[in-house]
Amino acid sequence: MERFSAVIDGASSEKRFRAFYPEIRFSTSSFANIDSRLAYGHVPAPGEYRTTITRPDLFDSYLKRQLTLLIANHGVPVTIGISEVPIPIHFGLPEGIHVTGQADSLQERPLRDFFDAPDLNLMDDRIVNGDLDDDIEGPQPLAPFTAPRVDYSLHRLAHYTATNPAHFQNYVLFTNYQFYIDEFVNFARKQLDDPSSDYTLLVEPGNVVTLEGGEQVEGHPPARLPQMPAYHLKMPNHQGITMVNIGVGPSNAKTITDHVAVLRSHTWLMLGHCAGLRNTQSLGDYVLAHAYVREDNVLNEDLPVWVPIPALAEVQIALEDAVEKVTGLSGYELKRIMRTGTVATIDNRNWELRDQRGPVRRLSQSRAIGLDMESATIAANGFRFRIPYGTLLCVSDKPLHGELKLPCMASEFYSRQVSQHLIIGIRAMERLREMPEERLHSRKLRSFKETAFQ
Repeated sequence: MERFSAVIDGASSEKRFRAFYPEIRFSTSSFANIDSRLAYGHVPAPGEYRTTITRPDLFDSYLKRQLTLLIANHGVPVTIGISEVPIPIHFGLPEGIHVTGQADSLQERPLRDFFDAPDLNLMDDRIVNGDLDDDIEGPQPLAPFTAPRVDYSLHRLAHYTATNPAHFQNYVLFTNYQFYIDEFVNFARKQLDDPSSDYTLLVEPGNVVTLEGGEQVEGHPPARLPQMPAYHLKMPNHQGITMVNIGVGPSNAKTITDHVAVLRSHTWLMLGHCAGLRNTQSLGDYVLAHAYVREDNVLNEDLPVWVPIPALAEVQIALEDAVEKVTGLSGYELKRIMRTGTVATIDNRNWELRDQRGPVRRLSQSRAIGLDMESATIAANGFRFRIPYGTLLCVSDKPLHGELKLPCMASEFYSRQVSQHLIIGIRAMERLREMPEERLHSRKLRSFKETAFQ
């Protein structure tokens, strides 16, 4: 940082300044007899494995967990050293430091002559997409993301959510309505006023921190909300809940989950509204997705559409149990307000304005019961990134049956339904938090040849 400041201040230098990422190295010559119940924490075959790492302050508990399992399963130590991958100056600056576009004009030579710039070849998703050549010689990847890829996403998260990535919790709720955020903040403040609550503080955009009792101790609200504002109800060891308003559309859903993925969340849940496609549904009914039709198109190059996106039993049970507890309905009576079925996600919000014969036929053939613009995208990226996912939607209109919300209906609907829906999502997350990490990150999300790190 001192050298960077000196260059910015106009100090002349013919020297190039460089720093390199730390690297974890692991080597084994044995097909270890590992615990086959574990989805991660072991390498698939003898060989040499490596990964660059960043921000050990942020990933301390995650790294300790991965390394502990790796050593226990193989009985071989790991080595920590310096890699040959340079740290771009953009990722080496402390958080909150911003460099204006005029920085280059302060020197006769561009900053790239003094410091390393990001290399996009090191920031792709070939590892997590399974696109690496199996015949490649040399060390194999130990983790799903390289350090530059992680740093890139950490910067994007701060930009899109206006909160420090360090505030993100392991359990993440996504929504497409600000109404849910308002209810989440109300819920959070009540928790902070409750002496028996395990939640310790709330962080809002601008890194505004509210402690127990409602005292604000740091941060400044932004002049305007960011593109996808995030709110964090925190607990020790990142065991709290983060909620992000991703806005509308599959592009936003892919963008935010591409970056949240590097934090290695324990669960993603989508809470939002959908079009009910069956005449037997009513406004306010719940839809628990157990399958997805992907017509969002934004992930086609990363995850082919023929790849099935399965429902995860642990998440499904947690969501259904939460609906029962919050609504007071169970068994056959629960079917009055909730259906389990296929959710279709599309990329055209005004699909109703086209010839409906094609879309309606496909929706009927897929047995879809709900239609939205984000859920399948989030679930597909959860599958792709090996992060448990689930979806609980609320029917807000029935376009195929001419039932659209009128203004008065909308106000009553939102005031009544959003609060209940949010509490269901929170209760589901709290139940999932009680599960062992090894059970939640199950083998269902792992392919033939996986990295040792979750």
